[in-house]
Amino acid sequence: MALLINDECIACDACREECPTMAIEEGDPIYYIDPDRCTECVGVYDEPACISVCPVDCIVLDKDNVESIAELQFKSRNLENED
Repeated sequence: MALLINDECIACDACREECPTMAIEEGDPIYYIDPDRCTECVGVYDEPACISVCPVDCIVLDKDNVESIAELQFKSRNLENED
């Protein structure tokens, strides 16, 4: 399941700096997460890095983008091959 940034976002940039897949982009007025790039940090960290650094807890699971661990791992491998 990809993650989602809700309207509590204060655009502090903390999450964007931590994202290993560069899935977080600056929006207007809040940041957003590209579900095609978000792997919830599977294979990189034990938990999503963006959630752990967010000072206002505005990053939540996106119930419209449900993915299994296997799907997230597959996406992560494909993103690594892009680089």
